[in-house]
Amino acid sequence: MLIVLQCAGCALAQSAPVSPDHVWHSPVEINIEADLQKIPDSRFTIDLAKTYTLSELIDLAEAHNPATRVSWERARAQAATLGVTRSELYPTLAAAAISRTSRSDVLFGDRFNRQIIEDFRVELALNYTLFDFGARSGRISAAKAEVLAVNFAFNDIHRQVIYQVQQSYYRLLNSMGQEGAARASLSNAQAVQQAAEERLAHGLGTLPDVLEARSATAQADYDLQAIVGAEEIARGDLATAVGTSATIVIQVQPLDQLPTPESIGDTVDQAINRALEQRPDLMRQVAAIRSATASVQEARAAYYPALTLNASPAAASFNGLQSPNPWTYTADLVGALRLNLQWTVFDGGARKNRLAEARAGVHAAEAQANVKRNQITDEVWTAYSNLNTAFRQRKAAIALLESANQSYSAALESYSNGVRNLLDVTAAQRTLAQARSANVSAQTQVLTAIADLASRTGDSIRATSARPRP
Repeated sequence: MLIVLQCAGCALAQSAPVSPDHVWHSPVEINIEADLQKIPDSRFTIDLAKTYTLSELIDLAEAHNPATRVSWERARAQAATLGVTRSELYPTLAAAAISRTSRSDVLFGDRFNRQIIEDFRVELALNYTLFDFGARSGRISAAKAEVLAVNFAFNDIHRQVIYQVQQSYYRLLNSMGQEGAARASLSNAQAVQQAAEERLAHGLGTLPDVLEARSATAQADYDLQAIVGAEEIARGDLATAVGTSATIVIQVQPLDQLPTPESIGDTVDQAINRALEQRPDLMRQVAAIRSATASVQEARAAYYPALTLNASPAAASFNGLQSPNPWTYTADLVGALRLNLQWTVFDGGARKNRLAEARAGVHAAEAQANVKRNQITDEVWTAYSNLNTAFRQRKAAIALLESANQSYSAALESYSNGVRNLLDVTAAQRTLAQARSANVSAQTQVLTAIADLASRTGDSIRATSARPRP
């Protein structure tokens, strides 16, 4: 029997892979796969015919992105932990019903007498800490600070989700704009190819010119296909950020329908000050300082005594038989009341070191808050500088596109009239393609930089109404 049980245990036990060159498989894997199927899917359906604005997509993401759900559940769990800690302020009351029967032989005189005792009681146990010099208060304060910390973490998750949606949204707009620019470049290349073939047909051009024009058209088509693939990936990223399947195609506004600001009204100092007031991750560090300070209070309370009250009233009844005497019975209200004053006089320096550890935790939390403050300042400064750079590049890209368009039109017209050669036209066509791409990139870079600055300052979560749950 032992051998059978041992073999069964070896067959059912989880074991390591037999060698590093084999994939691990086990019957447990099937159970895990079945458990995975039981997890409810949080993805939702999208109206495929609707064109969504950025604000609508952000609302959907805040409601359906699993990251907000995770953070919200953690906040709820921490709030429950605070409730557990607060329960220490109240007494605990337990009830028990106890029944016992004992049978023994008792020596009485020169003989043993059989004795049977049946005991039944209903007992209450009341325990209450009357005074502990702030130990419970310190634990409650620490728990309150932890609730604040996870609430600020919840807000920060919303900030990150909003930023993720914005970045995915603008990447998609950039891909769509790049696709439009690439199709325009392909059309220009086809126009140059047609002009070269017409000149060849009329004896005014050469075959190498036509081959060069065909090569430029093929290159433009190649570039277009790469951009189309990037657009598909951007659509999947946006759908994932919103909280649905990557295969869902979300219709968004085209880039030319979005207003693009030309300047920013705030100074960098105003943006930094606003960030230091609003960033939830910095507020979380402040909550960590509160928690560490409360831990100091709890550690200091260990130097003082704690007074507790224990009461255990019970209603008891006894039935007894001692042979050869008849059965006897009694019942009474019994119990105990005790005051317990406990004071640790000597502990080998444990309280001293715990207090030192708690104080060091406060200093570490304060230093970490300064680290976060400096980090936020640098992030805002970088985002502010990137936005100003994007504004300047946007102006340069508009001027570049205008001049490249004029240069291409003039070169194509001159080539058709036999004044310019094909190399001049293809060079102008490539410059125009690059200018179109740069113009799209510059416009989306401005929008992306604005979203980045709003995220770094915390304006993104201030602009939307706060929700009690995702």
